[in-house]
Amino acid sequence: MTVTWEELGWERLAEGVGRVRLPGWDCTAGLVVGAGAVLLVDAGSSLAEGVRLRAQAEELTGARVTHLALTHPHFDHVFGAGAFAGAEVFGAVGADAVPGEELRADAVRCGLSEAAAAEAVDTLVRPRHPVCGERTLDLGGGRQVLLANVGPAHTAHDLVVLVPGAAGSPEVVFCGDLVEESGEPQAGPDAVPGRWPAALDRLLDLGGEDALYVPGHGATVDAAFVRAQRDALATRFGVSR
Repeated sequence: MTVTWEELGWERLAEGVGRVRLPGWDCTAGLVVGAGAVLLVDAGSSLAEGVRLRAQAEELTGARVTHLALTHPHFDHVFGAGAFAGAEVFGAVGADAVPGEELRADAVRCGLSEAAAAEAVDTLVRPRHPVCGERTLDLGGGRQVLLANVGPAHTAHDLVVLVPGAAGSPEVVFCGDLVEESGEPQAGPDAVPGRWPAALDRLLDLGGEDALYVPGHGATVDAAFVRAQRDALATRFGVSR
């Protein structure tokens, strides 16, 4: 019997497109299913979490994950990447250069165990396909997704994933931490606050008014929410518009 998205705790967003909110840091992982390929968006906060994501993706699709898109190089989004060693891994140009020790230290500061952090760094799979500008992936069966490097903003290496709507389904935009719903957007030492509002303008141009926007943390939102967050960030960081 085929398992449903909901039975595994996933939210089905459109035909062949879904996401799960992971425990701990409430990170999103997304899944896009084509006829000959499967794309995972972000890999979780530990190797063990990546292994669970891989198992669930295989159970949902009956196939292995062939492509992995990492929205930005923070531990809670990339530390599960070692579970997808056979996948083609994509990230914004420069994301592969973030030091593993920096990721490990940040993870431990945020509450990941020393052992889990060390394991994740030891097995970490880096992006092999840097995205500068935009890149289209063909997943088969007429399903194409757009990877767009819209940063710097939340980090110096922000990637978003746009899944065009099909058969009456809305377009789905996986935003990474450019957009957050369950808390205020976080601007750490690697953020580029002065360019964050412009990155959200580009995100809105790509997704359009009717898209579903999937934050890196929190519930799915609409274009009005993204615009309001853009304006709030501009005010917060003193960016003139």
